[in-house]
Amino acid sequence: MTEEASLPALRFGIIGSAAGIAETHLKALTQLPGATIVGMADIAIERGAARARAVGCPFFADHRAMLDAVRPDVTVICAPHPLHAALAIDCLEAGAHVLVEKPLAVSVSEADAMIAAADRAGRILAVCFQQRFRPVIEHARMLIEAGDIGDIMRVLCVEPWFRTQFYYDSAAWRGTWRGEGGGVLMNQGPHPLDLLCHLTGLPAKVWGWVRTLGHAIECEDVAQALLEYPNGAPGYIYFSTVEAGAPQRTEIVGDRGALELTTDYLTIRRFDTRLSEYRATVREMWSQPQVRTETLHLPGHGGGHLAVYHDLAAAIAEGRRPRCDAREARMSLELANAVIYSGITGQAVTLPLNRQAYDALLDDLRAERKRL
Repeated sequence: MTEEASLPALRFGIIGSAAGIAETHLKALTQLPGATIVGMADIAIERGAARARAVGCPFFADHRAMLDAVRPDVTVICAPHPLHAALAIDCLEAGAHVLVEKPLAVSVSEADAMIAAADRAGRILAVCFQQRFRPVIEHARMLIEAGDIGDIMRVLCVEPWFRTQFYYDSAAWRGTWRGEGGGVLMNQGPHPLDLLCHLTGLPAKVWGWVRTLGHAIECEDVAQALLEYPNGAPGYIYFSTVEAGAPQRTEIVGDRGALELTTDYLTIRRFDTRLSEYRATVREMWSQPQVRTETLHLPGHGGGHLAVYHDLAAAIAEGRRPRCDAREARMSLELANAVIYSGITGQAVTLPLNRQAYDALLDDLRAERKRL
């Protein structure tokens, strides 16, 4: 039996059908074997209903009415992420599996509540982190899991995502505490933060720095942080919508080797002798271990959203967690929250992040902007 033939027939509902990203989900669902779209919902009635008519499914102005009327097996949430927690919990309590767009939520406390609701309902909560399926990411993760680079010694992630002021002015929610709960970390940052956590796990401590340097917005357009991993290894991340010209780059250096990821290229540097062993045993002052280097070109998006749906459908059939499970997705959200909290308060953050403290800070930021 082929993999596609083994996928279950699933009935999908879409909340946020008027959103631009919904079109990408619809395209993927039309290619997923056994998938049927049975309903759509959105408070933007005109655009949402037009998309439902094009697909030929019922439309609802209230997502609860859709859940009651069509009882989907899986609900896809394309609505803005400040709505994710409430919508996902409603869907899980109605008995549906849930796939939410990135980021999982605004705050890690919301993510906790969503995961708890999924556990109570015995349903899957997945997040659309389709970049995990890119060949370059899959190969890097395989090398790390196989122990090819050994214990992590240093991490670097640099992600410039240049944006104009016009981009922020195009929608009132962009770059606001109420509309996004952050700036570059909550909009452009979720995918690279997820990939970093997917490859290296969550750090133990964070020293954050956030600034608004180039745009007339409430939230940060530049963020950086020093990281300390559980084994004491250092890391550094930098995200910006101000800078252009520099490539997006991730480096992961280990005791046995190092990886450098730039778009579709993976450079692998293997040390003939572990650095820890070489440092301790070689009786020369200036000697260095031999390094073997190869660069792999691994193009492709890995199937994009369709790959996420394939994996989710297989996870439902097999009773397992999907590759983009909410528990893993929570790591990158917690890291983003930690950088914001540390950057605004000037305090180092030891993970797990204090949920109450972060929620109080976010409430203060929203209230301050509302007064202005």
